[in-house]
Amino acid sequence: MSACAVLAAALLCSVVVAIGLGPAVVTPQDTARHLWAALSGGRIGADEVTTYQIIWQIRTPRVLLAALVGAGLSAVGVAVQAMVRNALADPFVLGVSSGASVGAVGVTVTGGLAALGIHAVSAGAFVGALVASLLVYVASSGGGALSPLRLVLTGVALSLGFQAVMSLIVYFVPDGEATSTVLYWTMGSFGAATWDALPVVAAAVTAGLVVLHRYGRVLDVLSLGDETAASLGVGPDRHRKVLLVVVSLVTGVMVAVSGAIAFVGLVMPHVVRMVVGAAHARVLAVAPLAGAVFMVWVDLAARTVVAPRELPLGVITALVGVPVFVALMRRRGYTFGGR
Repeated sequence: MSACAVLAAALLCSVVVAIGLGPAVVTPQDTARHLWAALSGGRIGADEVTTYQIIWQIRTPRVLLAALVGAGLSAVGVAVQAMVRNALADPFVLGVSSGASVGAVGVTVTGGLAALGIHAVSAGAFVGALVASLLVYVASSGGGALSPLRLVLTGVALSLGFQAVMSLIVYFVPDGEATSTVLYWTMGSFGAATWDALPVVAAAVTAGLVVLHRYGRVLDVLSLGDETAASLGVGPDRHRKVLLVVVSLVTGVMVAVSGAIAFVGLVMPHVVRMVVGAAHARVLAVAPLAGAVFMVWVDLAARTVVAPRELPLGVITALVGVPVFVALMRRRGYTFGGR
């Protein structure tokens, strides 16, 4: 597909440019040379060691993590909107991000999971995401049915509950610095990106993309309604349970390493549908690439616009996502799933 080829090329160029930009600017040619030296085991000059470390140890894992999270959020957003048949749904409608935030806040203010060192907050976030997913599943599967309306209502209710718990923890914690750190983390950041975190995220996002792509036809049918799905031989409840597990696990992994990033999973699916149509096989092929490119540039803006300070990612995605979404909704003839 030409759109995939264009976006893949755009992603490669974006990654190289984003790795080179920052307080210490490195040209794309030098960036590519340092990356090749790191990948091939080539030698660099003694006067380039500092630049090499900035490129390879600090910026490269961060940019790659941004691309992975952007791809994952976009793909999961496509699945959630079809699964619950709601154009306003995104990966966080199920309350997973709020649960992850509570886990991260709890670890930060209590010092729990200290044995995990720098990974303690991420581990706490992941545990919180898993607990939230389990609660959503149990609370919304009464009578054996897992209806879209019940999923949405349960997710919204639990999300508000988790946010209340997080607010209470932040309110009563005596350490103002910890509170600021928690609030900043819950708005999204790739500042803690390391090479150690990449394999888990890459594996989770890749596995999620593979599973969701195989469910492309099922998502097409689910978006038509449960009665239509049943008449076509697709069991909506059974497939929805599988999709809920996949969406929850992938979202939990991403939130654990990047925090809560809004609007990517909401807006990107709509933008992609405007270009390639409503067939989920095509949307799930293009949306991850588009989301990856978008998130790489969002992260670049977050760390350079007000340098040396860093903007929360959620602020930038909201500033971009809100007007884009409003413009899409005002577009004449636009409906969920296509033009």
